[in-house]
Amino acid sequence: MINFRLIRHLWLFLVVAEEKSFRKAAERLGMSQPPLTEQIQVLEQSLKVKLFERSRRGAQLTPVGAAIFPAVQKLAEQLERLEFVVREAAAGQSGVLTIGAITSAMLDVLPDIIAKLKSGYPQLTVSVREIDSVDAVPSLLTGEIDLAFARLEGDLGETVQVLPLMQERLAVALPRTHPYAEKPRISLASLAEEDFVMFARRVSPLYFDHLIASCQARGFSPRIVHEVSSVASQIAFVGCGQGIALVPVILKKLAPENVMVRPLQERVDVVTTAIAWNTTRSNPFVDAVIAQVRSR
Repeated sequence: MINFRLIRHLWLFLVVAEEKSFRKAAERLGMSQPPLTEQIQVLEQSLKVKLFERSRRGAQLTPVGAAIFPAVQKLAEQLERLEFVVREAAAGQSGVLTIGAITSAMLDVLPDIIAKLKSGYPQLTVSVREIDSVDAVPSLLTGEIDLAFARLEGDLGETVQVLPLMQERLAVALPRTHPYAEKPRISLASLAEEDFVMFARRVSPLYFDHLIASCQARGFSPRIVHEVSSVASQIAFVGCGQGIALVPVILKKLAPENVMVRPLQERVDVVTTAIAWNTTRSNPFVDAVIAQVRSR
């Protein structure tokens, strides 16, 4: 049986942890501070742990409190999603499709796909959440999302299927003052001594590994001086003179005046967006999106 009192206590814990203050948390919750303090004490007694340390800096999480904080955050997100689904169902919506997508996919392929899907299913509610590529498969396996649009390829396990949507040729982003900036094409091997601004592996492991392998195939391992979480950040770091970056050639359209994007002499293609889904979960709207993508 669901312990709704525990859920409420955990929600109060989350607000105090986020505000780092019992006073501010009470104001946010629209309640007085003494009952809030009492409820947190009840939670601590129930769990037999201490969750907060009070000091002049406010309410600081203890090591135990910090350990459970991410799980409580995730629980709150799942409860919000449940509330959303129930509300939509009560309003007469025919279904909900939850999509996880990297930022570039939200800018490129997703708007058209959603527009066509809504045209065929006007009562469908589409919920989009931003994810990193590394989160795609775990979120599909737990059912947090129905579809993932991310940098994915290869074998993702027995139950997750992937279909590439966009593939781009690799290019080099350089400061305009770089000696190679005016070259029409640049060999990958000639970049062996450069400082690289690289897309972080924790964000997109397969993408990162593919770029590293491409460099190693030309006889060097890139000297990475910065790891960032988006290709837009790569361009920004290059513009600040912090190194060069391997990016999809399409980013030439987005580069500022102080950054030049030049294609490689070699043809090195990278998957910039793929669609993935969990084959063990039946969902007619997922099937509709996949059919739409395959007919493009």
